[in-house]
Amino acid sequence: MAKWGEGDPRWIVEERADATNVNNWHWTERDATNWSSDKLKSLLLGLSVENDEGACEVTEVSKLEGEASINNRKGKLIFFYEWNLKATWTGKSKTGVKYKGSIEVPNLSDENDMEDLDISISLNKDEPDTPLVHLMKTKGAEKIREALGSYVGFLKTEFTQGMILPTANGVAKPQSASQSKAKQDKTQVSSGSSTAAPINTGVKIPTCKFTIRDTFLTSPAELYRVFLNQEMVQAFTRSPATVDGERGGKFRLLEGNVFGEFTELVPDEKIVMKWRFNNWPCEHYATITLMFLDRSNETELKVEYRGVPNSEEEQTKDGWKRYYFEAIKQTFGYGARLF
Repeated sequence: MAKWGEGDPRWIVEERADATNVNNWHWTERDATNWSSDKLKSLLLGLSVENDEGACEVTEVSKLEGEASINNRKGKLIFFYEWNLKATWTGKSKTGVKYKGSIEVPNLSDENDMEDLDISISLNKDEPDTPLVHLMKTKGAEKIREALGSYVGFLKTEFTQGMILPTANGVAKPQSASQSKAKQDKTQVSSGSSTAAPINTGVKIPTCKFTIRDTFLTSPAELYRVFLNQEMVQAFTRSPATVDGERGGKFRLLEGNVFGEFTELVPDEKIVMKWRFNNWPCEHYATITLMFLDRSNETELKVEYRGVPNSEEEQTKDGWKRYYFEAIKQTFGYGARLF
């Protein structure tokens, strides 16, 4: 099987301004890594909180690992950022005693909402206990979260000046600050709880729905397992993958180009997932339902797609046929009868 993206340039994510695929789709990418590093440091350094016990301040950003970029694809701005940061805070009590501790944020990413950030505050091991730790874990963490949220806002406004964002009626115009604060319409999947829609590019995405059917020479139970078992997914994709095959479990495969979450599982009968390709508009997921139908000596797989961006319909169809259906048949022998 060809490596992901080979022979089908529509499925290649990392393109530059001079790259063109067979459909003549042009897009550009702007690297925001260095700018982001400087912006994060400026927002965090000097951040301070105080109460009756004393005052604390972020005095050093000791680690910033990650990257950020913005893609302008067919007039749509798509934001990617992923950071793991560590910082140092110092505190001083009202009695003049000084303390030092650390801050860690391992998951600042376009895949996580601000309220889902893990902000770990600790006191250095050789320091005596102090109420200032509680101050940092409450008010300090809140201010850090606000600062990181500001970074995302600046990324979508300050850094994107000159890049193009389409309006709802399809007419392109420069992005404004108010647009960047608007919330993008995204496909919602009911799972018994609701979360606030993330801040996005402010454009309602025209979507489509369609169905694909295929037949596999195996049982429904075995084909069902192929999609949920990490080792089997790695086998047919020929690349590392992360698959948590439970309801609410996340998956990431094909070199990180495809990821999502399993939202409903009916053993050997149905899988429902939130699914997206990496170059889709930020935070937009399609709902994909796989139904495994027993046809005596074979299984008919009926796959329903809802919420796929209109511009990605053919890409999605071709990708699923090649990188899922054909790959599974070739890897496990489910496409030919043996006599």
